[in-house]
Amino acid sequence: MTKPPLTLYLAAPRGFCAGVDRAIKIVEMALEKWGAPVYVRHEIVHNKYVVDGLRAKGAVFVEELQDCPDDRPVIFSAHGVPKAVPAEAAKREMIYVDATCPLVSKVHIEAARHHDNGLQMIMIGHEGHPETIGTMGQLPEGEVLLVETVEDVATVEVRDPERLAFVTQTTLSVDDTIDIVAALQARFPKIVGPHKEDICYATTNRQEAVKAMAPKCDAMLVVGAPNSSNSKRLVEVGSKAGCAYSQLVQRAPDIDWRSLDGISSVGITAGASAPEELITEVIDAFRDRYDVTVEMVETAVENVEFKVPRVLRVPA
Repeated sequence: MTKPPLTLYLAAPRGFCAGVDRAIKIVEMALEKWGAPVYVRHEIVHNKYVVDGLRAKGAVFVEELQDCPDDRPVIFSAHGVPKAVPAEAAKREMIYVDATCPLVSKVHIEAARHHDNGLQMIMIGHEGHPETIGTMGQLPEGEVLLVETVEDVATVEVRDPERLAFVTQTTLSVDDTIDIVAALQARFPKIVGPHKEDICYATTNRQEAVKAMAPKCDAMLVVGAPNSSNSKRLVEVGSKAGCAYSQLVQRAPDIDWRSLDGISSVGITAGASAPEELITEVIDAFRDRYDVTVEMVETAVENVEFKVPRVLRVPA
């Protein structure tokens, strides 16, 4: 039986970013250095395939530091943690390694600097996301106020409208965040912004690739986890950029083939926590059903690399 033709547009960049790659290496290197088990507070990155692979090697994932024994190393996830967490680990004399993405740490440093200058912070982010919890936890309670939407800006109650600064979660939609920032600046003309954009390079690059790809596609698949903020934003960006159907899938078996019936082109991308083997798996699933032609849609080249903490480095 002849397979129907299908064009697959493959976004570039896609998948792993430097912060995710570094965080995974930190867990692997910790297992090599200290042996199993090594504890990890929260999923190291938001991807079940990655987490399950590390669990098989001896990583134990927990949600709170209280679930960790004192005598085994613990790693803090790439999303960052409130300042109280490493303080408690130090109090318990635990070995701990911070795998917070350096770009998230940059936001933490910005927030602390503004606080030292007497400014109250407004954070643009998603309530309950571990990165938001970690960033807000860098300062005393009440010093960081959260807004999620333009509508939130109209109702947020601040201590002094002339003594404010803002930061953002690193994995937000670039376009949505622009609107929220504009609303903040309209209501609080003296609000201070970051020296450099808080939304990370990888989030921005993946969204730009989707914008370039979406108008070409009958449908778009984003490989990523349902608890991955940057992956969910890619689905939203694809829909807004002109792709009528955008779907988040964790792996190839999750694809809803009935919804793709009769299509001639599909765009494929992946969130920053999704490894390339899952993208290959999705492409192979399409090859099983279609006569596939793959076309790359490249909008940027990434060569960023972050160093692992000194405690894990092998002496030269």
